[in-house]
Amino acid sequence: MKNATISIDTPVSPPQWALMQRELIRAQSRGCELFFNKYFDERGYLQCTPRWGGNDGADDAIENLAWWPILHTLGGSDSLADMCKLAWEGHVKQYTEAKTTEVPFCRDGMYFKEFPVMFDWLHNGESTTTFNLHGLFDPYEKSLEIRVRRFAGFYMDEDPIARNYDPKHKIIRSMFNGSRGPLLRKATALDWAGDPIEVEGRFVAAHGEENFEQMLEHFSEYQDVVGDHPLNLLSTTLALNAFALTGEAKYRDWLLEYADAWVDRAEQNGGLIPSNIGLDGTIGGECDGKWYGGAYGWSHSTKMPPDGKIFHRNIIFRGAVPGFGNALLLTGDQRYVDTWRTVIDKVNENKKQVDGKEMYPSMYGDDGWYNYTPSPWSSGALEVYYWSMKDADRSRVAKNDWIQFLQGESADYPTRSLRGDFETLRKRMNLVHDDSMSLDTRLSDNTNALNPAIVSNLVQQMLGGIPIMHGNSLHCRIRYFDPERRRSGLPERVGSLVEKLGPDSVTVQLVNLDPVSECRLIIQGGAYAEHQFLSVSAGGETKDLDRSWFSIRLAAGAGAKLKIGMKRYANQPTMTYPWDRE
Repeated sequence: MKNATISIDTPVSPPQWALMQRELIRAQSRGCELFFNKYFDERGYLQCTPRWGGNDGADDAIENLAWWPILHTLGGSDSLADMCKLAWEGHVKQYTEAKTTEVPFCRDGMYFKEFPVMFDWLHNGESTTTFNLHGLFDPYEKSLEIRVRRFAGFYMDEDPIARNYDPKHKIIRSMFNGSRGPLLRKATALDWAGDPIEVEGRFVAAHGEENFEQMLEHFSEYQDVVGDHPLNLLSTTLALNAFALTGEAKYRDWLLEYADAWVDRAEQNGGLIPSNIGLDGTIGGECDGKWYGGAYGWSHSTKMPPDGKIFHRNIIFRGAVPGFGNALLLTGDQRYVDTWRTVIDKVNENKKQVDGKEMYPSMYGDDGWYNYTPSPWSSGALEVYYWSMKDADRSRVAKNDWIQFLQGESADYPTRSLRGDFETLRKRMNLVHDDSMSLDTRLSDNTNALNPAIVSNLVQQMLGGIPIMHGNSLHCRIRYFDPERRRSGLPERVGSLVEKLGPDSVTVQLVNLDPVSECRLIIQGGAYAEHQFLSVSAGGETKDLDRSWFSIRLAAGAGAKLKIGMKRYANQPTMTYPWDRE
């Protein structure tokens, strides 16, 4: 049906959760404005000492605005989009101007062609954590299209300098990659830590190092970067953005080619995704045939200064899970979910009894499985359940108040979680007010923990979505638009609570908190219109639909519970706003 509009006229008393949502969004928006005015100048430059490095580099600088685009998408202030745009422009210029003297590949600038010159996708993901979401608040900005095409091209063998991708073997040739291409030698501690820096008495190193020598020591065992690594799957978000913005098939084709190659590698390796692929395409090819080799791989356990404590840094899920999620967004094909579910199960099959208790590993080295803990390995388990909606997958998820709420338990989750977010915001803003660092004693990551955007609970409650990782796309069941203000986000007088998720439905409660005026909004299926609505039931009446969005008119002070029937992953992702699609 065209121009589908659902009218809701039933008056309701304003629920506490709705009042808290709106006030929390307003408070966070104000906090972001204060934060920005204190830590960024009129050019959008972060007021810090710019450095290259895995601890306090360019990625941490823009990470200070992590989740601001999501806060805007929930219905936060217009200023959030303006600040994100200014900070991104300033960030690109600041770190293009910033150069190293010792680290060889950054001597002409830490950014080249507006992108990190060469780093791993844990950090490249943090570098793109805001940019990859800019299309949510302004998909029509010309510079966005130029950049998403350029950035995706770095990984599609389109750039003459950034020869990251080998189309023959379907690999990204190094874990270190970017706008200047792959690093095809062992990485040094200096490559990771950046130029020598005065620490004691001047800087507060967020990772606890007391001097530069300890910064080098931190990265002394991070040498094996040559060859492909599951972290590189996070680069597929660049191609997803380009496809959702332009609709050009080449971006979709490359993303699926690369994701499929990793599905095949996991199958060849007995269901366990390897952490190193050689330049010849063989599993473990750059690590003496060890499928578990490589920095940030299955066997990556290191001593951390200053106390020498062992940290286990197997973070393959940080790239693999988002990458498979991007492929799912494009296809709806559950085999990408099946692949990661199999990885989880294969790890946990190696449990053992220790003093009468079941213990589960998370690491694999020359002597087999290790780092046993009492809890099953569950990295990516929430995503597997969310994407499959199978009851059997829910059992893999560690205790989660949100999932319990969706199952009809933990009834106070909405208000309890929001109270916690208010308290977190208060503490962070107190620290912002009390911060007396000068720009020449502030590192880029010193302010990361003060970020006023605290969105995970709001995303779960309002969008029926899962918390987003750095550099990833947004996975949610519904998304809102304000047709009166012609922008993304829930109108500022409306509260939204997703109460139930099913394989083919979502139940959401909407309320207009304004007792004086009606309001209108649009509900879309998914962040990128990937879900198709089939029906909507409200107040005992059901209307058939066959579209990716519909309109709602909420009378003054009115509210209702909507059950929306849907087919998930039925449409190709798009960033185009609903009123421009039909």
